[in-house]
This record gives sequence, C-alpha cells and structure tokens, in this order.
Amino acid sequence: MTYLIGTDLGTTSTKSVLYDHQGHVIASANVGYPLYHDTVTTAEEDPQEIWQAVQATIHQVSAGIDPEDIEGIAFSSAMHSLILLDSQKQPLTRVITWADNRAAQDAAELKSQPLGDRLYHLTGTPIHPMSPLVKLRWLAHHSPELLAQTCHVVGIKEYLIYKMTGQLQMDYSMANATGLFNLYNFDWEPVALDYAHITRTQLPPLVDTDAVIDGLTPVAASTLGLAPTTKIIMGASDGALSNLGVGADEPGVAAITIGTSGAVRVMTKQPYLDPEGRLFCYYVAPHHWIVGGPINNGGQVFRWVRDELFTTESQTARANQQDPYDQLTALAATVPVGAHGLLFHPYLSGERAPLWNADARGSLLGVTTTTTKADIARAVLEGIVMNLNTVLQLTTVNRVQNVPAPAEPVHAIRATGGFARSSLWRQILTDVLGQPITIPASFESSCLAAAVIGLKALGHIDDLTAIHAMIGATETYQPNAANHQLYHQHQVVFDHVTAQLAPLYHEIATLNR
Repeated sequence: MTYLIGTDLGTTSTKSVLYDHQGHVIASANVGYPLYHDTVTTAEEDPQEIWQAVQATIHQVSAGIDPEDIEGIAFSSAMHSLILLDSQKQPLTRVITWADNRAAQDAAELKSQPLGDRLYHLTGTPIHPMSPLVKLRWLAHHSPELLAQTCHVVGIKEYLIYKMTGQLQMDYSMANATGLFNLYNFDWEPVALDYAHITRTQLPPLVDTDAVIDGLTPVAASTLGLAPTTKIIMGASDGALSNLGVGADEPGVAAITIGTSGAVRVMTKQPYLDPEGRLFCYYVAPHHWIVGGPINNGGQVFRWVRDELFTTESQTARANQQDPYDQLTALAATVPVGAHGLLFHPYLSGERAPLWNADARGSLLGVTTTTTKADIARAVLEGIVMNLNTVLQLTTVNRVQNVPAPAEPVHAIRATGGFARSSLWRQILTDVLGQPITIPASFESSCLAAAVIGLKALGHIDDLTAIHAMIGATETYQPNAANHQLYHQHQVVFDHVTAQLAPLYHEIATLNR
C-alpha cells in the first residue's frame, strides 16, 4: 500500500496529514510558528522556521511508514506571500504575508486610478496591500536597492518546493492570487509587471495545479526521511482547496472558513468579477474557479481577547490544564443572543472583504455600565460572523459584467476551520446566516483536497469529485428562527455603522502613527 501526504502551509502553522488512496487519515501533525509584527503594519514569517515545521510534520506523519510507500506530497498554501530571492535562490527577505499592510498607501493610490480597476479586471485580485502586486510597488519605492538584488520573486510554497526539488515553479492558483497573473490567458500580465517594477524573468514558470515534480534532491530526501523518488504535486491555494475539501465544489454551494483569518467562497465554472472589485476570482482547476472575499479578522481577534482581556482567566485555565478558549466560550455562552446590545466591529488588522481598507479599525459599540467581559467575549464572536455574513451577501448578487444571467443563489453552506471545534461558534454562525450549516468531522479540508489533487495527478482517481466519498462524517446545524430574527436586526445596525465609519477609518488610523 502506498500513501500520500497533504501539507498545508498556513499563516501560523504547517499541517501535514498522511492519507491512503481512499482518503482515510493515517496520521496528522501540526507545528506552529510566530507571525512577526515588528511594527503595527508589518506581518512577516521566517522561511527557515516554516521549513523546519514542514520537516517536523512530515517526520511525524511518516513515522513507522516505509519511505518507499510514501508516493508523494501535495501542497496547500496561504495566498499572497512574497519572498525575494538572490541569484543563488537564497532569501533576501522574510516571508511578507497577506496580513502585511505596509503597502496601504500604494494600494489606496492605485485603487483611486483607472489602472486599479483595469488590473482587477485582468487579474481577479482585488487592489489591496495583501497582494504581491502592491507589495512589490511599495518595495520599488522604499527599498529599490533590495529589488535591484532580486533575481526571483516567489511565495512560501514555491520556495519550499525549490528546497525540496531544486525546481522553481508556480501553479496557476497561487499565481492568480499575486495580482500579476492574467486569469484569461494564464500568463503573467505585462501591465501588472510594469506597475510592480519587475520583469517576467524574475517570476517562476507557470504550471497547472496538478503538475508533478519527479523526485526530491538527495539533501531534501535525507532531511525529510523520504525516498528520493517521492513526487511533489504542486497543489493550490488554501482557499481554493478548502472549498474542494468540504465538498463546496459546485455553483450555489458556499464554503466558509474561519481560522487565523477567514473567507467566504463559492465555486463557479468560469471567471466572475464584481463590478466594484470587492470579490476575488481565483483559479482552482479546469472549469473550477472560486469567487468570494477573505477577511483578516477571524480567530486572531479571539486570540487578542484571550491575551489582552482575559489574561487572568486564561492563566487559571492553563493552571487547571484547560484550554483558555474553552473558558472564554463557556463565559460567552452565559450571555444571551445579541450580547445585551453590544456590537463589535472586528477590524483589528485592517480589513479585506468587504471593506478592502487597510486603515479599518475595530470598535465596540453599545457599552454601558452593566457591560461585562462575558458580554464582550460574545460580541466578538458575533461580530466576526456578522462581518462574514456581509461578505456572503456580496456573492449572491449579480457580479458578472456583460453577462445577463445572475449569479447562482447560495442554497447550501459548508464550514470549516478552527472555529468549528466550538459548538457556540457553530451555532452563532448558523443563526446569523439563517441557513443550515454542514461541518465535516475532519477539519483539515485543505490537506485533504491537496491530497486528492495529488491522487488525480498520479492516476489513482479519475475526477476531483471523488473527494465527496472521502470527506467522511458531517454534521448539520439548523438555525434558530428567533435568534436569526434578532441577529438580522443587529446585522442591519452593524452594516449601517460600518458604512458610517468607513470614511473616518483613515483619520482614525493616522492617530496611531
């Protein structure tokens, strides 16, 4: 029997899962690493720490398995990362992540110009400091000497695959998220390259998501404890694969993910673009595209609540060998729906969808002398979900230019991510959206989907729909009608306040500079 490893390169951890050809989980591992915030606008990772995490997770899941029986590794990765490499393919920078906002001013300027709209409609990538397109423009202005030394422009997945195979290439899915890729001709877009001040020769060759590299370098094989013949399957972005991994692979089925960040995505059979540039459109596989919006502020906001507002409670929980998050959600569960009228706008790290404003800031509204920390905990959970609901509504309107048919309405929702471990958060999601939510028992949807792309690439399955038989047990949660009605009232105010505050976010942000 042979096996396949699905590896997901996340923002704060790498996960690897060992699968058999039927998609059964044989072993799994998760190793974390820090996200470096040297300034309020900086968000970077250390590529060496991620490489060490990849090594550790692969060693853990392959323990006790004959190396010759591990046929390949297929990758999923967070989008929008940027690493500059020198002529020896050594990093000149850390990994500049999607959460880095240093290019906010460049993004704002581009967005205000006709060129910004043109680039969005060529690439499907919203104009925002998350995108390598705008990051490179910022580097050209602020570190021209660094860009002058740069021979290769890549992301974390491409860099790690190079370390494993000696080959540098990028799949269409990851390329699509750079803002440098033409989503119609599947090639680097000259207009984008000119804006970013880079050349085609600095970018990797482009391949499809099921492209296979035959074998590891001797050094990598020894380091990973795998056979030199182990194949590497390029895989795709974590967003694209998360849809596939929860069975949201047809029009009208939405996938919602809440991890460190979050996203709402629907699958389409052809590229679709929002006339106002609020939604992304990224390639997955032939006749598979995802349309949706990412949010910056998911689980990391609840982490902030844990670390800054519930320090004592968290210390007590740890002393009693309990998970602090369980303590927080238990407290939040004691508060009624709507958190006694408390509204939380979760924009602690700027925001992508639906605002696409790096200057967005969080706010807590409705505070009174009777407001408790438990109220705040619940309001934070509700605010994250109401923000996701705003994005979901954008995917249900007609987002297609020059195409008469409206977008297919969402009739089913699949959800995944770390939040799914919390019964309270699951119910809040269901009640806010007012639709049944189906959640797979396995949370590592991106790893599974990467492995399935690998199985297809290696000829073990004929079609990506085979994943439906592999997802395993699911559980569906039904909305409470009374709770949904109350949340709808809150949602109206939530959206109204956001619209009122949006013009002030830049002024508010400048107060902290």
